Amino acid sequence: MSLRYVREFKGFAGVRLEADDIGSADEPSIVLLHGFGQTRKVWEDVAVGLEQAGRHVINVDLRGHGGSDWPSDGRYDIDAFVDDLRAVLGQMRTRPVVVAATHSAWIATMALAEDAAMLASGLILLDPPAHTDAQAVKVSAEKLSAALGQELAPSEYDSKIFASFGTDGVDARLAQAAPHINIPVLVVRGALGASDGIDPQTGFVATFPNVEAIDVDGGGLLIVAERTEAFNGLLIDFLERKQPRFIPEYRSGSDARTLRDAMGCFATGVTIITAHAPDGRPVGLTANSFTSVSLDPPLLLVCIANNSGSAEVLRGIDDFAVNVLQIGQQPVSNLFAGKSEDRFSGTRWEVGEYGAPILPSSLGIFECKRHTLHEAGDHFILVGRVEKASFEPRRDPLLYFRGKYRRLHFT
Repeated sequence: MSLRYVREFKGFAGVRLEADDIGSADEPSIVLLHGFGQTRKVWEDVAVGLEQAGRHVINVDLRGHGGSDWPSDGRYDIDAFVDDLRAVLGQMRTRPVVVAATHSAWIATMALAEDAAMLASGLILLDPPAHTDAQAVKVSAEKLSAALGQELAPSEYDSKIFASFGTDGVDARLAQAAPHINIPVLVVRGALGASDGIDPQTGFVATFPNVEAIDVDGGGLLIVAERTEAFNGLLIDFLERKQPRFIPEYRSGSDARTLRDAMGCFATGVTIITAHAPDGRPVGLTANSFTSVSLDPPLLLVCIANNSGSAEVLRGIDDFAVNVLQIGQQPVSNLFAGKSEDRFSGTRWEVGEYGAPILPSSLGIFECKRHTLHEAGDHFILVGRVEKASFEPRRDPLLYFRGKYRRLHFT
């Protein structure tokens, strides 16, 4: 289950900054900063992907945006935003990687100008703008809002920002700041950056001491929304190289739980193995250790724990079925994985053509005759000869990965 709550930071002059705090604080942290004319909602899919990759995400609304305060004194000059970010970083438990889009790239660069290594462990800039006049700032924000299918609605955004932001001297400040930021930096350009953004070879970003630059092709103006998978892939690759996480390691004789967690990194489908006990009652259990063995002859196998409730029955059966579950059968999977004695009473089932109970709503059903059985440590391997296979091509599978149910995600 995702760890998520709304968190508040105290910004410059006491301005309240609202953020989503996502994932475990024990993981390496990422701070996400949206551009002008947006809110933190633009990062939602990116934040979910980062959490799934084992990162702790702080997704912030800038002052005058979304759920953060809209200061009555109208302080929307660039220094107010810079001091807000420094205040947020000062309230973090560890040094995060800062990810800043469009005009927030200027804010992040200036905020880290003097003591970057004390405040952050990395900096990722998405489409930093090349044009620093106030009108260009407004035009760029409008382009991004249009790409989102949104207008700059008063409920989301304080329109006074454009008049108050002030861009005089920004070029000189960026040029002065970048050479002193001696932490890993990644510059990512999409369609907006290609048309309106800094040239990584000549702009201020070229003067970072430790910088990489990558273009994302084939996307629209807002690559975090239109090329989320590609953008997340770049982020995670950079983070794993520059801010590596602690990687648990199993060695022979050490904690078996670590080995189980490592095995859980292999995504699988979910099956229910069903058969009849000698007294005629149906038995079954959930298993995800299932694979095809041979096409000629048609063989498959399942691995069954010796201490499972149906293990003794399944050791002695001649006929059994493997029911491959579809996305709507998670409750059935939980039922057959539990300790209930009466797993079939609330489940639709019938007797298959070859004598074993089958679950007809499944994605696929393999009706099998026992072929061989092999002992394998605390499990046994049941190999079956497939007598009949049927499947429903219009359903999606129920997946299992790292201890959680998952679903297919197509881009």
